[in-house]
Amino acid sequence: MSDASAFAIRLKDVHAWYGESHILHGVSIDVRPGEVVTLLGRNGAGRTTTLRALMGLVGKRTGSIQVRGAETVRMAPHHIARLGVGYCPEERGIMASLNCQENLMLPPKVAEGGMGIDEIYEMFPNLKARRTSPGGRLSGGEQQMLAVARILRTGAKVLLLDEISEGLAPVIVQALARMIQQLRVRGFTVLMVEQNFRFAAPLADRFYIMERGLIVKEFTAAELQDNMHMLHEYLGV
Repeated sequence: MSDASAFAIRLKDVHAWYGESHILHGVSIDVRPGEVVTLLGRNGAGRTTTLRALMGLVGKRTGSIQVRGAETVRMAPHHIARLGVGYCPEERGIMASLNCQENLMLPPKVAEGGMGIDEIYEMFPNLKARRTSPGGRLSGGEQQMLAVARILRTGAKVLLLDEISEGLAPVIVQALARMIQQLRVRGFTVLMVEQNFRFAAPLADRFYIMERGLIVKEFTAAELQDNMHMLHEYLGV
């Protein structure tokens, strides 16, 4: 395996700006194919900006951002998506006037091998039951399931998930955790931003802690207990 193909995502010394605001100050992250990796940190640490920089959705970015071996730092967002990347932003973006299934079918295919509608409904039975309901009448948990599910249909195999558990009932959070476990088995690569440490801890293979636009610590799931003191310091968990 070549050095480039060894990583689904590789950021090296990435800086990012919104206008004059310099948010990321040299972020370096590696995510291997099939891994689940979590970005931890307080609000404002730069985690969401890291995902947006990956998708080309910031004002300016420098450094190196490789997705599945392709350098993307000068690439437009729609070209990045066609490398098989799916981004689920925190705001979800559900179309209120379309029903559940119409929302599900809305995004275009970006790569071959997307999940079929029956597979998606098997993974998300709530969505099957609500498939004719307007998007605006779905619960917060159902909207979050829909936001993730529609990416799976597109053929994206690298998923960027931003705070998918935030503000949801425990039963929905458990369903989302089962979904991530199933996606790992299917060979998906997941980079997720999470504030809910209890949700992320049993799912992730590796963790990065961010603070003020920098990575301050990286550790594996096996090293989690040894780093709890640092998590208390940076996250207050």
